[in-house]
This record gives sequence, C-alpha cells and structure tokens, in this order.
Amino acid sequence: MGTSITVRDIDPGDKSWLRREARQIGVSMEELVRRLIHEGRTKAEPRPKPSEAFARHFGEKHGVELPPSPRCGYRPMSFSGEKGE
Repeated sequence: MGTSITVRDIDPGDKSWLRREARQIGVSMEELVRRLIHEGRTKAEPRPKPSEAFARHFGEKHGVELPPSPRCGYRPMSFSGEKGE
C-alpha cells in the first residue's frame, strides 16, 4: 500500500509501551497501531443510515411525517396513469 502516517509529539511513555507491546506479539509498531485503530473502529457505534439520521432530526417529534418504508408495501405516487384535464 505504501501509505504511512507520522505521529509527532507522542508521549515517550506511550511510545515505549507501543514498542514493548509490538515486540511481545511479534509485529511492527505500525502494524500494532493499525490493529488498535481497527479494533477501536469496530467497537465504535456504527454510523446511522441516512434515513435514521433524518428521522432523528426531522421525525414525528419535530412535526414531520415520514413515508413508510418501501419494504412495507409503500409505492411512490405516479401521475403517469392519470387522464389530463
């Protein structure tokens, strides 16, 4: 991949801890940091779907009616079948 990051002003105690932990499990410091980041991301709360975020900010509590989910049989309105005036 070739992508790398540089961490400046890291606490010397933290750096020595990283070095010890990496040596103990037999990986490089960079690989240990990648694993720690990955572990943190998997433990973090997943991002809500856009529809969930919309409902949280503009849902019924805020006076907006949301259409039912398409999986529940909702079909968008279609005006193509109507007769003209």
